[in-house]
Amino acid sequence: MRVVSLVPSLTEAVAATRPEVLVGATDWCTHPDGLDVTRVGGTKYPDLDRVLALAPDLVLLNEEENRLADAEALRVAGVPVRVTFPRTVPEALDQLGELVAAIGAPDEPPWLRAARRAWAAAPAPARVRTAVVPVWRRPWVVLGRDTFAGDVLRRLGVVNGWAGDPERYPRPALDVLRARAPELVVLPDEPYRFTADDGPEAFPGVPSVLVSGRHLTWYGPSLAEAPALLAAQLAAPV
Repeated sequence: MRVVSLVPSLTEAVAATRPEVLVGATDWCTHPDGLDVTRVGGTKYPDLDRVLALAPDLVLLNEEENRLADAEALRVAGVPVRVTFPRTVPEALDQLGELVAAIGAPDEPPWLRAARRAWAAAPAPARVRTAVVPVWRRPWVVLGRDTFAGDVLRRLGVVNGWAGDPERYPRPALDVLRARAPELVVLPDEPYRFTADDGPEAFPGVPSVLVSGRHLTWYGPSLAEAPALLAAQLAAPV
C-alpha cells in the first residue's frame, strides 16, 4: 500500500502505525522527527502532479486544512481519498480508528489505545473559565463555533467565549475581544506562533497562557499526551 498524507496530524498517525506505507507528505508535516518521505508542497496548495507521480493507493485529507478542489482533482484522476473532519475528541478517536484500519493495521496501535485511555481518565476540571482563543493576529482570528480545539479545551475546563458565534473562525476587532471580558486568553504556538512577548500584551489585566498548538489542534499520537500537557499549561499563566 502507498499512502500520501496532506494532513500533518494524520502523517504522524500513519508514521506511528505503518511507516512503510507512507510515501508522501506536505512540507508542514513536522512529526515524527526525521520523517524521510517525498514532500509534495503545502496543505492548501499541494503539487498534485508530484502526488500523482507517487502512485498512491490512498491520499489523506482534512475538510478544514485542504481544499475541496484538490480532493475532487484527485478523485477525477482515479485516486482514492479519505477526508476527515473531527469536531470533538470522540469523533477524532473514532476517525483515527477507522484510518488505521483503512491502512491495514491489524489492531489499534498502542498510541491510539493510550489516547483513548488518557481522555477517558481525564478528571473533571476543578474550575471552569471562559476564554478567548486567538489563532492568528494581524488580523485577529479566534476559535468560534464547532471546532475540535474548542472541544479539547472544554474537556479541560476552558469554555470558548466565541463558541456561539456563527463563524467557525471569526475575525473580531481587538476592542471587541476585550469587551467580552474573558477570564483567560489561550495562546497556541501554531498556526500563529504566540509567545510571552507577542500576544499577552494585547489583553492587559487578563491572565494569558501559552499552549502547544500541536496538542490543541492535532488529532493523532499527540492526543495521548494532550490532556496532561495542556492541563499543566492552562494552569501556568505567563
